[in-house]
Amino acid sequence: MSGRRQQDVEEAQDWRDLAPLVAAGGRESLFLDDVWWRTMLQAGLARDEQPRFLLARRDGQPSLGLALVRRQGHGIAALANAYTCLWRPLAEEVRVADAAALGHVLRREGLVRLDAIPAEWPGLAAFAAGLREAGLAVRRFRHFANWHEALGGRRWDAYLAARPGALRSTLRRRGRKAEFAFDVVSRPGASLEAAIADYEAIYARSWKEPEPFPAFNATLMRNLAGVGLLRLGLLHDGARPVAAQLWALRADRRHATVLKLAHDEQDRAASPGSLLTAAMLRRLIDEEGIASFDFGRGDDDYKRLWAGERRQRLGLLLADWRHPRGLAALLRHCAGRLRTRLGVL
Repeated sequence: MSGRRQQDVEEAQDWRDLAPLVAAGGRESLFLDDVWWRTMLQAGLARDEQPRFLLARRDGQPSLGLALVRRQGHGIAALANAYTCLWRPLAEEVRVADAAALGHVLRREGLVRLDAIPAEWPGLAAFAAGLREAGLAVRRFRHFANWHEALGGRRWDAYLAARPGALRSTLRRRGRKAEFAFDVVSRPGASLEAAIADYEAIYARSWKEPEPFPAFNATLMRNLAGVGLLRLGLLHDGARPVAAQLWALRADRRHATVLKLAHDEQDRAASPGSLLTAAMLRRLIDEEGIASFDFGRGDDDYKRLWAGERRQRLGLLLADWRHPRGLAALLRHCAGRLRTRLGVL
C-alpha cells in the first residue's frame, strides 16, 4: 500500500459538514465557531448572496475548509460581513497540498476575495503557497485593525491603574455624578427580549448609521444567549435605557469581544459609554475571570484608552490572470499600489 496521502475536494452543504474543523476553530475564536456561522446564514447575507463551503480531505478526514459566499456579479468571497472581526480557513494545520487542491477549484472563479484574516495566523504562508502552486496570484491588502489587551492575571484595579490618566479621571468624575442603573443580560427569555428592545431603542437614538443587516444583532444575541456566551450590558436612567454594549465570549469563556456599543446622544455629557465599558470590563475581569479582550474592528481613538495592543487583519485577493475578472482585479490592485507610492489621491 502506498504511503502517499490523497487530497479530495468537495462542496459541503453547510458549515456542519466541516464540524471537526469548526469545533477546533471555535476554541480559537468566536468568529470561527458554530454559533457565528449559524447567525451569518440566518441574518448576515444579502438576498443575492449564496453560501458556499469547500472542504479538502486527506485520507478521508477533513483537513482544510473554506466558508465562502457567492455574490452575484462579484464572484466568490469569504463568508464575512461588516460584523466579522476574524475570518480564516478552517484547519488545525495548513498543508500546502491541501491549499493547492482548494486553489484549483477557486481558479475557476477568476477572482476570490478573502477578508479579516489575522496577520499573525500561523497557517497564512502555507495557505498562500498552496494557492500560488494552483496557479493563482495572491495579493495582500490591509483590511482593518483590532485593538486588544491581554490581562496577564491582573484584576480590575491593576488593569485600571495602567490606563491613561485622562480615562481614569473621566471615570472618577462621571461616576460620582451618574445615577445610572447597570445590568447585564446573558440568558434567553423575557428579560433578553426586553433588553433587545432597549438596545434597539438606544441605537435608534444614537449617532450610529442604520445597520446593513437589521436583524443581525438581535439574532446573534439570541444565539449567543442559547449557548451561554452573551453579555449584553445596559445602563438605565430610571426606566429609560441610556447605553448598551453587546459583548460576546469565546467558547472557553476566557476571551471577550465587544461587538456593538451605543448610547443615547442626549446623555453624551455624562459619558455613559465610558461608564458602561468600565462596568462591563470590571465584571468580566473580576467576576468572570477573562484573560483577554478586544474591541472588534477599527482604529477608533477611544479603543487605545482601553486596550494597549494593535494587530492587523489582512485581506487576500486570489486572481487568475487568464480569467477576465482576475486580470481586471490584478490591474486595479497594481494601479492602486502605484497611486499610493506616488501619493496620488
